Amino acid sequence: MKKIVVITGAGMSAESGLKTFRDHDGLWENYRVEEVATPEAWEANPELVNRFYNERRKALYESSPNKGHKLVAELEKYFDVEVITQNIDDLHEQAGSSKVCHLHGELKKVRSSIDPNLIYDLDGWELKLGDKCEKGSLLRPHIVWFGEAVPEIERAIMLMGEAEIVIIIGTSLAVYPAASLVHYAPSNASIFLIDPKEPKMNLGGITHIAKGASEGMEDLMKKLKTII
Repeated sequence: MKKIVVITGAGMSAESGLKTFRDHDGLWENYRVEEVATPEAWEANPELVNRFYNERRKALYESSPNKGHKLVAELEKYFDVEVITQNIDDLHEQAGSSKVCHLHGELKKVRSSIDPNLIYDLDGWELKLGDKCEKGSLLRPHIVWFGEAVPEIERAIMLMGEAEIVIIIGTSLAVYPAASLVHYAPSNASIFLIDPKEPKMNLGGITHIAKGASEGMEDLMKKLKTII
């Protein structure tokens, strides 16, 4: 089976009604990212940050995978598929994707403030401020905030090096280190970019499908089925 690596960003989940990290105006659900997505924000106003992620979590529980997510999952019938997502939702998993690498963390999980290896599944959408881990530190969202290291980046780089086909959906790849991933694909890999906007990146050797996630995946599925 050919190896496909799918990289997804905010545009992937937009059709499900979710926004992830910065939109075109630099805001995330009307908040400046500096207010809710940095370690400094957590230190300065943990109540605001906690409330923000509770709201995002509640919205996730009220949403569903869109056709784009489902078509990415369907690829597993024909290919060896790895998904690398910049999104913090679990819509890929809900749609049926079995191998998902979350670069920026997972909204439905929380972790210790002092030991990043102590990670817990959260029961329901609400993390109560003051809840603590077994070591006695506050539980915080399991999110990679701006300014923090990206633990999964090495795994993502390794996966990209194995790709025969790369599909990029709903991201301009403007945020580093995720933006560098495409450069780790083998030189002979076929690369497709699905995004209605004109890309900011150099498109040399990349096929651009100027459509949203669902429509773009429908078009690409037709092409890919001819090379199975």
